[in-house]
Amino acid sequence: MEEVAMYVQRNPKTSMAAKWKKPDILKNLPAPLKDIVEPSKWRQCYTLHDINSSLSKVQIVGFNQKKDVFGAVKTIPSSSGYCLGSCNWVIQSAYEKVCYISGSSTLTTHPKPMEQAPLRNSDVLILSSLTQTPQVNPDPMIGEFCVNAAVTIKNGGNVLVPCNPSGVTYDLFECLSGHMDQCGLSNVPMYFLSPVSDSTLAYSNIFAEWLSQAKQNKVYLPEPPFPHAELVSLGRLKNFKSLHEGLSTDFKNPCIVFSGHPSLRMGDVVHFIEMWGKSSSNTIIFTEPDINYLDALGPFQPLDMRVCYCPIDTSLNFAQANKLIRDLRPLSLVVAESYTKPPVLAPNRTDLTIVWEPSPLTYKRGEVISLPVKRQFETIEIDPELAATLEPMEVKPGAAVSIVTASLVIKDNTYQLKLLSKEERLGIKRRLDGSKVPNKPYIFGSPNIQSFVEALKQQGISSIKVEDTGNGSIIDLPNDDTLIQVEGDSTHIICEGDEAIRIRLRDTLLKCLQKL
Repeated sequence: MEEVAMYVQRNPKTSMAAKWKKPDILKNLPAPLKDIVEPSKWRQCYTLHDINSSLSKVQIVGFNQKKDVFGAVKTIPSSSGYCLGSCNWVIQSAYEKVCYISGSSTLTTHPKPMEQAPLRNSDVLILSSLTQTPQVNPDPMIGEFCVNAAVTIKNGGNVLVPCNPSGVTYDLFECLSGHMDQCGLSNVPMYFLSPVSDSTLAYSNIFAEWLSQAKQNKVYLPEPPFPHAELVSLGRLKNFKSLHEGLSTDFKNPCIVFSGHPSLRMGDVVHFIEMWGKSSSNTIIFTEPDINYLDALGPFQPLDMRVCYCPIDTSLNFAQANKLIRDLRPLSLVVAESYTKPPVLAPNRTDLTIVWEPSPLTYKRGEVISLPVKRQFETIEIDPELAATLEPMEVKPGAAVSIVTASLVIKDNTYQLKLLSKEERLGIKRRLDGSKVPNKPYIFGSPNIQSFVEALKQQGISSIKVEDTGNGSIIDLPNDDTLIQVEGDSTHIICEGDEAIRIRLRDTLLKCLQKL
């Protein structure tokens, strides 16, 4: 972000174009401009002040650190294995769990490997940021990148690599330097141009938490975890903030230049294309998968320099994603609609889709959807002082209940039962006429049929027939024209309007139940 902001600030504009955003003009523009989402919301690029202001509000967390969000949910980041500091997120309450998988990789590279255990058995799994080059494997692309660079150098040409100042760039330094050693080209310099080149190379060596185990071990030896630290000390890799800060006095051909921006619309890479573009011995190699290299090169045509496209995207491919989903076993899956259809250029490649039963919930860009998660329960904490006053009564082996009279305190989405104050505990409930409301016991349990029948006989009811229904019992009192149905969770007394009989039966039944 800092690099882009600095590139934009190098070329200030006196006026801003905004009329093209109007619908009647936008519809006449060529694709992809006419197809963009909500152009009216596009704003001028952020500045360094905007970046610092935004990041001042950010709370830094480590991998697997639980962070409470207003008491409503807890968030936990876990390593995604894609790049330094990249993570997936677990958002959970006491009873619900939502997992968000962003840019992730199961390949063995420099970041800490992807952690799958925290993502298992979620209510909803949101899957995004799959590979943008599903038909290309990143390993052969790295090999092709190294071969093309070495061949160009052997032929006396220069290599230009439009890149971002982080991510796969670290791996390119490592792989390319090793390949150049094998080809006997160790004396060929590599230049890394970026306004943030110093900090990006330094940060990669600082945060051991983000690194793979092998690179973490080097930190504690102590040794630089990345080869680029040694390459810098040997003078094989030289980093500069811009063309005008030292590069002009320490530059020799042939060489390999890593510079931004990959879009070729800003940065020092524009100068190198104009300087080397007229020679067929030079090569430009595109490695960023999210850049259409043909569109990027459009303004520089005709171009004589050799063009290579070696997209290196270590994100999950569809086969890896489908296997990951099967391992994680979510109840519901949410993916972009484009992931459920084969690529436009390969309509028969059904293997390049996400397959899941039941069908995943899909979304489009700019669309808002509701996730199938409903909160049904909340956890309530009991104050220790209140807990000490409870007298549980065992209702069945292993289960006990107790009456709780307390105040429910709700604060920051947390619930707590607290002991009533002395005044509240001494308070007596009264009716509107001032009479005292008696405390009624709580009735629970199921009646014992044999005890109930005996109690009925004591009440002078002699003609009693009992029938077992499997789910309970039916007690027939033919002389009183009454039927009593006793089931596992309910009891029904059916009588023909004799209120005296109904009250006698009710009182007799209540005596056979447990009281609390």
